[in-house]
Amino acid sequence: MISVDGVTMRNGGNRSRYEGGGLFPWLLILLGFGATYLPTFIDLSRTLWSTDQNAHGPIVLAVAIWFFYFKGRLISADPDVKISPAPLLGWPVLLVGLLLYVVGRSQEFYLFEAGSLIPVLVGVVLLFFGTQVLRRLWFAFFFLFFMVPLPGSVIDAMTQPMKVAVSWGSEHLLYALGYPIARNGVVLMVGQYQLLVADACAGLNSLFTLEALGLLYLNVVRHESMKRNAVLAALIVPISFTSNVIRVVTLALITYYLGDEAGQGFLHGFSGMVLFITALLLIIGVDSLLQVIMDYRKRRQALNQSRAAT
Repeated sequence: MISVDGVTMRNGGNRSRYEGGGLFPWLLILLGFGATYLPTFIDLSRTLWSTDQNAHGPIVLAVAIWFFYFKGRLISADPDVKISPAPLLGWPVLLVGLLLYVVGRSQEFYLFEAGSLIPVLVGVVLLFFGTQVLRRLWFAFFFLFFMVPLPGSVIDAMTQPMKVAVSWGSEHLLYALGYPIARNGVVLMVGQYQLLVADACAGLNSLFTLEALGLLYLNVVRHESMKRNAVLAALIVPISFTSNVIRVVTLALITYYLGDEAGQGFLHGFSGMVLFITALLLIIGVDSLLQVIMDYRKRRQALNQSRAAT
């Protein structure tokens, strides 16, 4: 048994296990995080997270918390993981994160205030567990980036071309289905109704969420084939775009058959559920199709090898 910077470690084979001082230090850390970031999350829930553009923030945060717990259990059960605190690296990262928080909180700049959670967590992991555990948790920290609210100028620059693309795709799909449809920029004319493809329907917020959830799906499933992972990751973007087109088409059809009030009322919110259900089904469907293709190729290779052997 050795002591490293006040942290008691036990070496056993390839395993170094943190024993610490029981639950009390972790309760203090949780209280510190709560006192620091709970006011931030409350403010965000009353402001940016209550808007369509940033409604994905609390979803990403909740999934990230689960993912930290999920990966933490896997790490604790892995005998090959060595816990070796890295205070020389952890303290600077933690101080940078706290400085970002102070600046963001004092200036009401959520990019720094909410974004500081990432370096603060990285610093804590380095201080208590070290670089090997940090590498195992890299995706959890990357996932948290989707939670950070982007500046309005960035959102506007990204939203406009997405609105045009979604409008164009929706127009051509409805036209192919035989509906009376016309488009002027981001305005769709369906029958006697005009629909403006607004920022909420442009897919920016849903694109972030679907990208995050798609990458989470890849990380949790963890297919052995790197090609399969790469192809599925690359297809997340067109899957997200297709889901948003289906959402706009659904709203257009609701408005066409049931009127403008139905399209802008309860069914408008329900179309958001259609969006995520469609995206989830597409991701699972594409993944299943890739599995079928891989199984077919394996059978062909095995058949060719057996023929060559005979």
